[in-house]
Amino acid sequence: MPIIIKSDEEIAIMHEGGRILAEVLELLTAEIHPGTIISDLDTIVKEEYIRRDVVPTFLGYHGFPAHVCVSVNDEIVHGIPSGRELQNGDIVGIDLGLTHKGFVADSALTVGVGTIGQEEQRLIDTTRRSLWAGIQAARPGARLSDISHAIQTCAEPEGYSLVREYVGHGIGRAMHEDPQVPNFGPPGRGPLLQKGMVLALEPMVNMGDCHTKQHDDNWTVSTLDGSLSAHFEHTIAITEEGPVVLTLRSDERELAATLAEPAKVRR
Repeated sequence: MPIIIKSDEEIAIMHEGGRILAEVLELLTAEIHPGTIISDLDTIVKEEYIRRDVVPTFLGYHGFPAHVCVSVNDEIVHGIPSGRELQNGDIVGIDLGLTHKGFVADSALTVGVGTIGQEEQRLIDTTRRSLWAGIQAARPGARLSDISHAIQTCAEPEGYSLVREYVGHGIGRAMHEDPQVPNFGPPGRGPLLQKGMVLALEPMVNMGDCHTKQHDDNWTVSTLDGSLSAHFEHTIAITEEGPVVLTLRSDERELAATLAEPAKVRR
């Protein structure tokens, strides 16, 4: 299918939804501590979405049974909230989407529970930097694979691997639109980036190798070798001046200015 170009007005609506999503993600991260019951996070999302009058994009998507994906330690993505209790030292990926005025916003982050080790923190920090490297590469006139290459060359030199089966994607009225955006590959390939493209970039970085397995619930995906995994995602728009992050959280503003300059950050 062709890549759907968004108008300035449509991007403004997506930015409204992105701000709401960022606020809810911040509420969720504040609830992450030893003893948190994962299903309680899903309840928070449900209540906040009702209060903010937005639609939970994930709930019912191809049968997914929850409002939010929560993936712990070796789980990479698509974890279903359960009665599991978070433990000190865990790392937790939270992936969240909503639909606002017909347009989808999608974002994810990984956080530590209580006190985590240096290696766990390095994995999280590297995955975050990889996302911002991809954002910085998302400029008009560049090729799509320039984003992929930027992510890969940030993560792999640190000794990590990038998940191959699950990739970033176009986003708009549907959660998954063309093009797919892999987190690896040579630069200079694929379609030219142009004003009006909106993409969800989402590196998934493993401490071990890149191979994955799906659980019996038909959703949760974890590393095949049992190694830890981290996941970060932002919805971005391509403008004439460069990439604009539509799902930026308030705690990222200083980080964004440091890592993605001169990528634009709209408040």
